[in-house]
Amino acid sequence: MRTSTLAPTTAATPTPQATAALGPVKTRRRPVLIIASVAALLLSALGGVWLWTAATSSVEVVVAKAAVPRGAVIAASDLMVARVSLDPAVASIPAGEVSTVVGQRAALDISAGGLLTPDAIAPETVPAKGQTVVGLSLVDGMLPAIPLKTGDDVRVVQTPGAQGQVGDVSPVTIAAKVVAVTRSQDGQFALVDLLVSADAAPDLAARAATGRVAVVLDSRER
Repeated sequence: MRTSTLAPTTAATPTPQATAALGPVKTRRRPVLIIASVAALLLSALGGVWLWTAATSSVEVVVAKAAVPRGAVIAASDLMVARVSLDPAVASIPAGEVSTVVGQRAALDISAGGLLTPDAIAPETVPAKGQTVVGLSLVDGMLPAIPLKTGDDVRVVQTPGAQGQVGDVSPVTIAAKVVAVTRSQDGQFALVDLLVSADAAPDLAARAATGRVAVVLDSRER
């Protein structure tokens, strides 16, 4: 009787290639997509900050609803309130003061939609009826060293002639009010606009043309 013996069986050992094939699949991250995602998040955050800043820094101010020519009386229908973002350095009229603008005159031409500033309005037209603005060109020494301001009360005084002698007669003086003061382009002359009565304007203009006038500042106390 023949007996057969079976050879011991051994479990097959997986090859390294097979082991690697059964491992977890690794995904490759794309740097471009990561950068784009981060950029989108940053832009979204910046947009939110900008919107918050714009909302908190905006103010309600008075603007012109219709064009108003210089010298015209400003009516309520000429005005409206708008919310805008303004630099604190920009002059404006708050919406709560719109009633103070009604009835005043435009000191300059105001375009529709334009921002109203304190300099754009005046209680009356300059020059008003019966008044005249006369311009003087003065060298230093013919006006005070103290800077003249709009609204200052001054007197224009006729100075001595070429001989420089002061006579016994009191010099001619003309009362006036300062409208504006600027300097010539070369800086050698002060250009002073003075408001005087219409009757005194011809005399003042004639004396100013001789170059023999000086401006003195009267008290600023009211």
